[in-house]
Amino acid sequence: MTAQAQHSPSSPAAQRGWSALWKVEDWWAIWIGLGLVLAAVLLFKSGSSLQWLAVAPAKWHAPAELAAHFAAQWPRYAALFVLWSVLFGLGAWSLGLPLQHFLPSFACVFLVSILLYALGQWDQASRYSLEPPLVGLLLGLLVSNTIGVPRWAEAGFRVEFYIKTGIVLLGAGLPLTLIVWAGPTAIVQAAIASLVTFGVIYFVGIRLGLDRRLAAVLGTGGAVCGVSGAIAVAGAVGARKEHAPIAITLVVLWAIVMIFLLPLLSRALGLPTGVAGAWIGTSEFADAAGFAAAQAYGGYAGHVPGIGGSADAAVNAFTLMKVIGRDVWIGVWAFVLSFIAISRWDDTGIQQRARVSEIWHRFPKFVLGFLLASAAVSLFARGLNYGDYKKTVIPLLVAPLQGLRVWAFTFCFLSIGLTTRFRELASAGIKPFYAFTAGVVVNVVLGYLLSAQVFASFWTSFGQ
Repeated sequence: MTAQAQHSPSSPAAQRGWSALWKVEDWWAIWIGLGLVLAAVLLFKSGSSLQWLAVAPAKWHAPAELAAHFAAQWPRYAALFVLWSVLFGLGAWSLGLPLQHFLPSFACVFLVSILLYALGQWDQASRYSLEPPLVGLLLGLLVSNTIGVPRWAEAGFRVEFYIKTGIVLLGAGLPLTLIVWAGPTAIVQAAIASLVTFGVIYFVGIRLGLDRRLAAVLGTGGAVCGVSGAIAVAGAVGARKEHAPIAITLVVLWAIVMIFLLPLLSRALGLPTGVAGAWIGTSEFADAAGFAAAQAYGGYAGHVPGIGGSADAAVNAFTLMKVIGRDVWIGVWAFVLSFIAISRWDDTGIQQRARVSEIWHRFPKFVLGFLLASAAVSLFARGLNYGDYKKTVIPLLVAPLQGLRVWAFTFCFLSIGLTTRFRELASAGIKPFYAFTAGVVVNVVLGYLLSAQVFASFWTSFGQ
């Protein structure tokens, strides 16, 4: 799902039973995200708010203004660092990461993220396209591919951990009624794009002489769930040990390209934020990369002439398309392809038929946290008219959670760059590259047609 190839004992595929509740990133993302939502609700009911903790740089013009802000607000930033260090530190410790490595590394991520956030608040940032997600990614890529980072420091570059926590928090700002209303369209659009993209990659791969198992792993990585999809299906179809890394490499490569390409194309075409978010959600291959692209494009709203819609519409439309429309099917695809491999393919190495329980084991659990966060805030706000909701619930309950979500996403964007090394992306081979790239081209074109033509009216009005 993300652009980071992390497959460790903490992954859903490796942990089964009750121990998964404290040894898998998905579950820790749920505990952290829902814990913050619950704390925000309880504070709101008592007449208080998480607002003090959810500090962020203010808009500034001159460096002196920024310096004055930090001089006045440094206790809040210190408290925010302690909060994230405790929450992510507990998760890292449970996942088996040494705290003596994680905490210093995370401190560096936090400090650089403050600078990125502040840069994005410069009143000239939009003019120069200095969106924090893109700047963070470029900075991370520059560091990791020049001077490099110490191996121990990678403990704090937890792309999946940060993005999944951010997605759960995102649910608090996306009403359940909106998900129910927009979900069917997102699922239909995602189903069309996923099936076509998988078919193109798979059959081009077969024509190029690739092993059917490799073609299936490549197709799923491009069509459904990026890295996690490739890993899940590699195990499901009995792929060779080198197949998953090949697919992961190509997913990461094209996910990074799309972070820059899709927002630039959307801006050149003057697409509304909802339409652009849907296109990114249909055509991106990794959650973290897609969020970076969607958030970057959302930053154009109100700053770039001709870009209609709200900033949140881009991120919300992306979420519905990628998380609700595509990610939730990972278990089903793994089950179906496992059944096909056993019954139709030879020499898969699989000794037993796929079980329906695999659908649950492969299901991305953090999606449940996203839906629960949405339901919790929606239920809490039931009975309020829109005026009261906008006047009290949004600024005192939803906005602080959205602020914390932005921090989690910023940690993620920087970590993507810091864990991506171009020399490792050059080893995938030319035939798999051709097959996957054919799917990329079809996916981007089809994603545009579905988002900006077929369902254009729906996505244009989305969030209004």
